[in-house]
Amino acid sequence: MLVFVVILLSLSYLTNALLHPARPESLQTPMNDVNLDDVRAILKDAEIIPTVLDDFDPSITIQVSWGNATAKLGNTISPSELQDAPKIALLSSQASISGGAQTAPSNIVLALTDPDAPSRSNPKWSEMCHWIAANLTLPSSSFPAPGSDANIHQGPGDDLVPYKPPGPPPKTGKHRYVFIAFKPANGTSSPLNLTAPSERQHWGTGKQEHGVRDWAGKNGLVPIGANFIYSQNAEQ
Repeated sequence: MLVFVVILLSLSYLTNALLHPARPESLQTPMNDVNLDDVRAILKDAEIIPTVLDDFDPSITIQVSWGNATAKLGNTISPSELQDAPKIALLSSQASISGGAQTAPSNIVLALTDPDAPSRSNPKWSEMCHWIAANLTLPSSSFPAPGSDANIHQGPGDDLVPYKPPGPPPKTGKHRYVFIAFKPANGTSSPLNLTAPSERQHWGTGKQEHGVRDWAGKNGLVPIGANFIYSQNAEQ
């Protein structure tokens, strides 16, 4: 009888594991150690795919850092730590930028959007445009050397829309702040003639829950990488 019960429990556990596989959680490892398949799975789990972006296969990782704070695909950072524009490093595996048919994309555009304005349960102002930076590049080979600034966006010179620090209102819960790297859909390396959104709210579309996807499509851009954080007001 005991053996029969044990067998039933084992079968129940296996069935549950197959029907409800463990969901990927936010990563606590450096972004240059991240498996790109995990990035896609986490974006889906956080409903960034399909709410913010159509499904895509990431080909680069985005490192985002403010002083002592770093974006780790879904960790929570206080708004007080996000007031200055972050440093951005774009990283690709060597296999994707050397030796094969693919080459390192140039003319990369970085966007930051909030799909939870003023709250995730009531996104009537979403999406909100927080930043658009153009003319970022990948390093020419493998990963950059530690401390290298060759592929880091640090200044406002290429900002199409200036950085607006996250400022989630009181009692609106956690907001997702999503960083997205885009490349030209036609693969051009020529200077891009990008059009800025007419306003930050709804990315100028005038439509609730519309934003960066619409803007990117209008400007001939496709996503190649993403990262995100959660942030919330201290008053909840």
